[in-house]
Order: sequence, then structure tokens, then C-alpha cells
Amino acid sequence: MRTIKERDIQAIIARVRHKVGESSPKSAAPPAALGRAGSDGVHTTVDAAVAAARKAFLEYRSQGLEVRHRVIDSIRSSMRKHARELAEMAHRETGLGRAEDKLKKNNLVIEKTPGPEDLQTQTWTGDRGLTLTEPAPFGVIGAITPTTNPTATIINNTIAGVSAGNAIVFNAHPNAKAVSVHTIRLINAAITDAGGPSNLVTCVPEPTIESAQTLMNHPGVRILLVTGGPGVVEEARKTTKRGILAGPGNPPVVVDETADLELAGREIVRGASFDNNLICTDEKEVFVVASVADELLESMVANGGYLLGEHELGKIERLIFTQAAHDGTPAKINPKWIGQNAGDILAAIGVRNADDRRLVVADVPVNHSLIWTEQMMPVMPVARVPDVDRAIELAVKAEHGCCHTASVFTRNVEVITRMAREIDVSIFVANAATLAGLGDGGEGFTSFSIASPTGEGLTRPRSLSRERRLAVAGGLRIV
Repeated sequence: MRTIKERDIQAIIARVRHKVGESSPKSAAPPAALGRAGSDGVHTTVDAAVAAARKAFLEYRSQGLEVRHRVIDSIRSSMRKHARELAEMAHRETGLGRAEDKLKKNNLVIEKTPGPEDLQTQTWTGDRGLTLTEPAPFGVIGAITPTTNPTATIINNTIAGVSAGNAIVFNAHPNAKAVSVHTIRLINAAITDAGGPSNLVTCVPEPTIESAQTLMNHPGVRILLVTGGPGVVEEARKTTKRGILAGPGNPPVVVDETADLELAGREIVRGASFDNNLICTDEKEVFVVASVADELLESMVANGGYLLGEHELGKIERLIFTQAAHDGTPAKINPKWIGQNAGDILAAIGVRNADDRRLVVADVPVNHSLIWTEQMMPVMPVARVPDVDRAIELAVKAEHGCCHTASVFTRNVEVITRMAREIDVSIFVANAATLAGLGDGGEGFTSFSIASPTGEGLTRPRSLSRERRLAVAGGLRIV
């Protein structure tokens, strides 16, 4: 007679609740009460977090694909219920971006991050037998997440990593630690509700630079998934571990004389102002053919932009830069204005009644510091150029070789093809906001870890798995 384990009983209860639409008491509990002490994913040290995740991974590995699918479904369901709460909490804690845009980011990763279906097997059969390859988990992933997209990155990384069969230890950005810990507690509750092991996703409650370094060098961590700026990416490169590294970008936009200018103006404002330009894929600078520049600027203003006058441009420079040199080199940004609303930035230079403006637009020469700086705020420089050839040339330079994101507005297919080849980025978008490259307004899956430095591009379950091969010589043939 088969003995029914406690976890099997809980899984049956979870499936019944799901069918009748009853929410689990655990997922309804306040953040501090989720799970038993030490079972909610939050541990006082990196060593404890890694050890707990390793134990959970070994248990999860033995549970099979049915449990894996249930776990991912449960995570998605829980995150749908808490998406708004997490967005508002992230906005309050970090003081960055817009709560409504953070909600859109949460919903995007909940619905469009690939699950276990992303993992495809391959087989070869012939006279000499059968060979099978399958994507297998690494084990424990060490993940570093940013303050710009704290909840969206954790949800996205979790769905991708757990779908691939891994456990994950997160070191969140210190400025987003409360919302990150809350997200991880909710995720753990969702996992155990579905019959998965506790501590499959863990973290430390007080993340620091030192805890990030400890995690990245920990012997219990098999692979790194790092999302952040150049500093944290460089730290990850110093380790001996394989790293999937999502670094900075400075995405350029090219607009040629054939473009639909109303569309271009609307989509550039939509993308560049999204979450106040915090996302590394957001448009950062525009190169427009001079003959259509005025019309593009008019469209941007009509769609929520505020075009700076010449005297206002100087004020903006003094406000958002601590140091600038208009010689084609990056400036030093005043961090006070990163991720702030366009209306607040304009108010600081004396522009009133601009709360409805989503984007500050600056008509600047090509050597202006705004062009060459990843400013991460809703201030968009627009530079006039003589032709599309010069626009593409400057776009390649302004992107700084990050191989991250770029876009073009044109009706000329040859221009799309040529720019895509020359700029060589992970995400290239034609005739839409760069959000379309994340699946928002475009087709395909999403990711908030764009691994351009290491070449994986949009990270997915397949990125977080390793290939294993089984070869049976001379056997397992049925024909």
C-alpha cells in the first residue's frame, strides 16, 4: 500500500482550491507571516540562503515535470493577485519611475516570461541506436537584481530559472530590499501551495555590496544571473563562474525622411517616458534627418513631450548634470533626478503646469552630452543630421558597443536591414517603441535580464539550463 506524503496531500488540497477558486490562507497572509521561520525564503546569511536553496533544488529535481508546471502556474497566479501591490510598494520604496508603469512591467513578465514549455528535447535515431539531448538545470543560481526594475526582474528571473528546474538565491539592490523580500516571500508561498519545496527561491533581508560579492563567489552557486550597471557586471566577470550578464545600454533611435512621423513621435514618447526611462531598453537619444526634424518634434509635443526653449536647455543641463563637456563624451548625472517625472524636472527649472508632460524633449547638436549619456530619466535629446547614413553612423557610436537595443523609423526596408546589421544589438525594433522588443506591442516572449555582454540576449529558461546527452548504441529502435 502506497504511503501518501504530507506534500502530496498539500498538492491535492492546492489543486482543489484552484478549481473552486478558493485562495490559500498562506497567500492571503501578511508579509511577515508567510511560511514558517526559515521556510519563506528569507535567511540571515548568504551561506544559509544558499544551503536552503541547494536542499530545495535536490527535492525539486526529484519531483518531476508535473510539479514544475504546477509551481509555475501557481507563481503566475499569485503574482497576478499581487502585481499592483508590488508595483506601488516598489515605487514608494525606491522613489523611482511611475507606479502604473511598474504594474505594466509586472504584468508583462507574469504573462510573457516563458515557462517549462521553453525546454525542448532532441532525438536522433538510426542503425547505430538512439541519442537524446535534454536541457537540465544547473542547480543553484546566484541572481543580482537592480533598483530600477526590482519586482519585475525577480518575477521574471524566478519563472525562467524555476522553469528550468533550478533554485535561485537573490541579492536585491539595497534600495529595493523591502519590496524584494516581500516578493520572494509571496513566491515561496505560491511554490509550496503547488506542492513544491520551501526555499526554492531565497534571499538575505539586508543585501549589501559585500553580500553580493559573497553570493557571486559562493562555492554552492553554479551560475550567475546578474542584472545591473557596469559596476556589478564587472564584479561578476572577476569570478570563475559562468555568468549571464545583463548590463547597461544607451539605445539610439534613427528617424529617416520616409518615416511615418506621427507614429514615430507617438512611439518615441511612449517608449522613452515609460517608467521615466529607467529600463535599459528605453530610447535614450534620437538622430533624425534634418528635413523632417521639425515635423517629428511637433509630433512628440502632440503626444506628451515638452520641447525646451534654448534658455531652458541650459537650465536642464545645470539641473541634471554634475559635470558635462559637449565634446561627444558622457556626462556625470545628478542621481537626484534619475527616474523622476518629467513634470517635476520641468518644475525645477521654472516651467509650470507641465504635470501632464511625459517627456522633456531637447533639440541639441550631435556632440551634446545628453546624446552620449545613459541618463535614465525622461529627458530625450533629438539631434538633426543631414541623411540616414550619418544617422546610422552616429547611432552605432552612441550605443557605445553595448550591443543592447536600438530602433529605427522608416518605410525603407533596406534601411532597416542595413542598420540592424551595422548596430548589431540584442533587440532591434522597426517602427515602434523599443517596448515592442520586450513583447509589449510586439510579438514574442519577454525578459528583464537582457544579457548583451555575454550574448544570451533576452534570458529565458533555455538560457538557464545545460544540455545533457544520452546515447544508447545499437538499441531502443522500434523500426
